[in-house]
Amino acid sequence: MQSASLRLRLFVLILSPLVLMAMLLGYWRYSVAQNTAENLFDRSLLAAALAISRDVAISSGDALLPSTSDLIRDASGGAVFYHVTGPGGIYVTGYAYPPAVVRDKNANLYAPHLYEAIYRGDAVRVLQVTERVTIGNLTGDTTVTAWQRLSDRDAFAAQLAVRAAGLIGALLATLALVVWFGVALGLRPLIDLQDAISIRSPDDLSRIRRPVPDEVQGIVKTLNQLFGQLETSRDAQQVFISDAAHQLRNPAAAVQAMAEALRDAKTDQDRNQRIGELITAARNSARVANQLLSLDRLQQPGPNAAPEVFDLNVVLHHVCSEAGPVVLSQGLEFELCAPDHPVQVSGDQVFVAEAVKNLIDNAMKHGGATLSSIWVQLEVTGTTAEITVRDDGQGLRPDQSDAAFSRFSQVEPSDGSGLGLAIARTVAERHGGSLVINTVDKGASLTLTLPYSP
Repeated sequence: MQSASLRLRLFVLILSPLVLMAMLLGYWRYSVAQNTAENLFDRSLLAAALAISRDVAISSGDALLPSTSDLIRDASGGAVFYHVTGPGGIYVTGYAYPPAVVRDKNANLYAPHLYEAIYRGDAVRVLQVTERVTIGNLTGDTTVTAWQRLSDRDAFAAQLAVRAAGLIGALLATLALVVWFGVALGLRPLIDLQDAISIRSPDDLSRIRRPVPDEVQGIVKTLNQLFGQLETSRDAQQVFISDAAHQLRNPAAAVQAMAEALRDAKTDQDRNQRIGELITAARNSARVANQLLSLDRLQQPGPNAAPEVFDLNVVLHHVCSEAGPVVLSQGLEFELCAPDHPVQVSGDQVFVAEAVKNLIDNAMKHGGATLSSIWVQLEVTGTTAEITVRDDGQGLRPDQSDAAFSRFSQVEPSDGSGLGLAIARTVAERHGGSLVINTVDKGASLTLTLPYSP
């Protein structure tokens, strides 16, 4: 049913309870028809018995009136049989062998008595009426026994039930046609909406402004939100590709220039110098490419899987052990201060490690000539874990946050790509934290805050 059309689903959902109700109504109507037939036939038997008793009394047992004969012949559409006995049980008229009497000895003798019996192999309904009458010079009790086949009653009840079933069936058929074509007419706005969307070009992500029924407005609103998100994502992707192409052009040109200079080197000393410059340019180009890939990954929707819980202390020691030799090779002091207990956080430890690397790299690239030391500190404050990277270089103020955290933007010109702090802030925000520039007397201090899971 899930793959069926909406029209068929609505048709089945609307018609199914009606069919069930029709079945219950038909069963009830058949029961009513049986009770109706029973009452009608019992009354016919009583009328016939009373008419026979009257005629016997009037004619002294000789004959029945024509009206009584017609009643006996056509009562309720079925034949009526009768047997009459006079005072002393003397046979008067009717059929010679009536059904066996089933009567309670304590019952009122003169009250009409109804029961069922077998007459010549057929089930019959029997009515017996006893009255005090005078026939000739004899006075006594006259008993009239009238009976009728139950099959005639059942046929009459079935006829009533069939008529009711035909009427219910006709109503259901009419209702089914109305529902089928009515649902199609009601779904017409959806089909028009589908046609309007299908003729759109792939680049058309504008809002749907077509009037739709109230029940579909939620879907249209969701589609408009999706179109808006897609348009924003597309525009951001185009800006990213444009910026990436611009940023990769310079490192690529530098690598090409260094390679050409290496080819044209005249002496071994000149060639060795060009090789060092080429390696540096290649590293810068690779660094920019890696940062662009990291930024692109951060901008993509994250997976629905639960984030992993990891020890931030371990990740920080690993990052500093990799960055330490590079920092020390430039004649700088490098120090890590961290607690001696695990600091559990939830998220992506690869991205967190990349953010810390970018903070350290930013301090090295933008520290200037006065840079002599870099400190990395991990602290736990309440429900947050704070990673602070501080240096004693040329400094960075909180009012420079917009320029420092924007992509491809730098506070002061340098050989950096302008992506490091943007990536670090994106990582912090994706993990529910933040990245801020602290106010210090000397140098720069940035604190990356992540939710702490004790």
